[in-house]
Amino acid sequence: MINLIAALQPLVVGVVLIWSARVKLLSPHAAQAANRSALARLVGQRRALPAYRLLGGVEVTLGALLLLPPVLRVEAVAATVLAAGFLAYLGWARRAAPDSSCGCLSARATPVSGRGTARAGLLLAAGALAVAATDGWLPTLAGRPAPGAAVLLVELAAVVALSPELDRHWLLPLRRLRADLTHPLRGGSGVPLLASVHQLQLSDAYRRVAPLLCSDVREHWDEGDWRFVGHAARYQGRPVTAVFAVPLADREPDLVRVAVVDDVTGHTLLSLAGTPPASGRRLSVAPA
Repeated sequence: MINLIAALQPLVVGVVLIWSARVKLLSPHAAQAANRSALARLVGQRRALPAYRLLGGVEVTLGALLLLPPVLRVEAVAATVLAAGFLAYLGWARRAAPDSSCGCLSARATPVSGRGTARAGLLLAAGALAVAATDGWLPTLAGRPAPGAAVLLVELAAVVALSPELDRHWLLPLRRLRADLTHPLRGGSGVPLLASVHQLQLSDAYRRVAPLLCSDVREHWDEGDWRFVGHAARYQGRPVTAVFAVPLADREPDLVRVAVVDDVTGHTLLSLAGTPPASGRRLSVAPA
């Protein structure tokens, strides 16, 4: 089984590298992604986009080499070195530029997180296994299609699960389904909480902080024309509460505001899409 897994790693790493390169080379929002990333701090604002494009070129070249037989050991070594570079870069970015965007698998603004770092670690392990492979991925998959497909599905699912950039394709729909099943409640205003949750999850403010959230709705209350909704979250390694302000009268997701509040000090650490309307109530949410 180890030989089977090792032989399939060039395919896994190659697919991930080419997907990552697609963002850097073909996305119309590549310039914004480069400027939001920690590359801007590492090489300077003017050099961020050229460095981003250059990295994309390296990724697509190495990814294609890994996918095209025969897979040479030097290609697997190069992939391992590149993954180690990713891991070091993300570790540096979390310390030196914690508010920067990853810019890895999507041009969308996505904070550098533990999940992205774990994904880089997974690619590093995959590259190391590929170095030890004795057979190519194509004859291995042709000879053992069922177990080979199972290994690929598990690994690619792990990559997706460790990619906050892809949450909107699977995690947010699951959260909406959970909200549908667990919160068919009405607030004091008569507006169903489910309607507020749906409006909230369609908002840009929610999409921008979704990778930080680690709970469903913990508490909610109405105040004036606004409904305040609290989620447990983690920000820069500390337990926080994401407090969303959702308008009760207007069905406009663009009006939704969010503030990230430190659970220990009560200080607002982050405010997106403007400042939420002031509320005199403090959330009593246990640390995440």
